[in-house]
Amino acid sequence: QKELFALSKSQAEVDKLRSEEKAIFVESSAELDTGLKGIKLALQVLKEYYATEGAHGKSEGSSGGIIGLLEMCESNFSKNLAEITSEEESAVAAYGEGTKENSIQKVAKEGDVKYKTKEAKALDKTASELKADHDGLQEELDAVLEYLVQIKAECTVVPETYEEKHRRRTAEIEGLKQALDALGEPS
Repeated sequence: QKELFALSKSQAEVDKLRSEEKAIFVESSAELDTGLKGIKLALQVLKEYYATEGAHGKSEGSSGGIIGLLEMCESNFSKNLAEITSEEESAVAAYGEGTKENSIQKVAKEGDVKYKTKEAKALDKTASELKADHDGLQEELDAVLEYLVQIKAECTVVPETYEEKHRRRTAEIEGLKQALDALGEPS
């Protein structure tokens, strides 16, 4: 999940950067396009003006310099517009490829998270079932051991201690003496 978060954060940064690049391209291309149209219009006006012979005085050399300068500007503007358009197309392609790769990674990682979550739930369920089985078996074992203690107590003959034998025999002798006295035997 950390990797998914990092991937989403990275994609958001790439999206923001791409958005900024696109805004710069739109602004720059609009400026270059407007400038290019202005230069073309100026060239057209100047060429038309100098094409008519009676409208101006003889200044053929200066018109060629201005027109040449404007043509050079037109060439530079066209070249710059082509360069930024090419860079934008490359950036769009790279962005698309990166976004596609991030999408693939995201789907794979989401699948991993889903599988691992499912596996964790299954393991938790198995663990709780095994704990319940263990608790049940432990109760059964405790009951069997308690029963074993009871059976051993019933089945085991405990020998009398010397004191118990002595007390029992003394009581028996006393009882016999009393019986003898009661029968009236002369002593």
